[in-house]
Amino acid sequence: MEFRIAADELKKALHRAQGIVERKSTMPILSNVLVNATKAGVTVTAFDLDIGIVSEHPAEVIKPGAVTLSAKYVFDIVQNLPEAQLTVKKLPNNYAEITSGPAHYKIVGMAPEEFPKLPKEENAPLVKIGGQTLLEMIKKTSFAISTDETRYILNGVFFEPREGGKVRMVATDGHRLSLIERELTGDFKLKSGVIIPRKGLFELKRLLEEAPEAECQLGFAENSALFKKPGLSMVMRLIDGQFPEYQRVIPKEGEKQLLVPRARLFEGLKRISLLSADKSNAVKLSLGENQLRITANNPDLGEAKDDIEVAYRGGALTIGFNARYLLDVLSVMEGDEIALELGDEHSPGVVHAPGDKSYTAVVMPMRV
Repeated sequence: MEFRIAADELKKALHRAQGIVERKSTMPILSNVLVNATKAGVTVTAFDLDIGIVSEHPAEVIKPGAVTLSAKYVFDIVQNLPEAQLTVKKLPNNYAEITSGPAHYKIVGMAPEEFPKLPKEENAPLVKIGGQTLLEMIKKTSFAISTDETRYILNGVFFEPREGGKVRMVATDGHRLSLIERELTGDFKLKSGVIIPRKGLFELKRLLEEAPEAECQLGFAENSALFKKPGLSMVMRLIDGQFPEYQRVIPKEGEKQLLVPRARLFEGLKRISLLSADKSNAVKLSLGENQLRITANNPDLGEAKDDIEVAYRGGALTIGFNARYLLDVLSVMEGDEIALELGDEHSPGVVHAPGDKSYTAVVMPMRV
């Protein structure tokens, strides 16, 4: 095997692989990428047995063949080469030679036959989707995914087709919930929703951020999801299990409703939470007529308060929240104002855009 390729092309492929390859695996080959040169060009494959990416790149292939190489070390090498082009040549015993101008490397590889095969997903019905829309859906839900491995069902986002060509994505960690519904017309041929795992979702987000406007396709088959865009395909295993009945967590319309300037609330929460208890990030929200007061009290540090003018004419209420949970929601919302619905001090808070619940966040209260 021997080929010449632009350093930027190989760097792009290896950068995509960094989040997938296993650094500390019982199977050393999973920290490698499979480099395959054919007449059509070069493909670079990364696979950790759950998520696989195949990246296609133009190259001048002198002799077809394959080798597996360390994803991390070859990425570091390619980033520091002196010239814009490099040559990769396979040597005996699965060694590979990388040359670029005066720089010359001889790298230990592994047999390509040992690299695990990716699942075949020809039968996944692919649906054309807007990358920008899918990216928005991921950004507005991924922060609420649970990181508690014992609750593996919550370690991903629930992807659920709805009536009228709409798709809903939901994430919850038990303390908060984030739900978004957008139009993704096309038949995914799913009987019910599927759970996309956290790691796969973050890799998908990275790929979408490369070129949000690029035409993409998404499909599902049995226990896998398949994503494609020009020059790249990704397959990932889905989480097997039943996502909880999230609708029960979303309260009916709250008795106390207020409109709050989004940026002003974000700044206030950030400022006041500096004096909240380290782990809990607890702040108090106190409602009065047309006023919202944020307070924090820490016996070791002191206390802080901030008053915000809001549109509110209901009764007085004091309720505690984890400031970070509210900040996560506000950071992904657009618009000058947000609507906040509250019941009593024991009821969850609901955040959405005024008059639009297509994106809704639910945050559980806490004692402060």
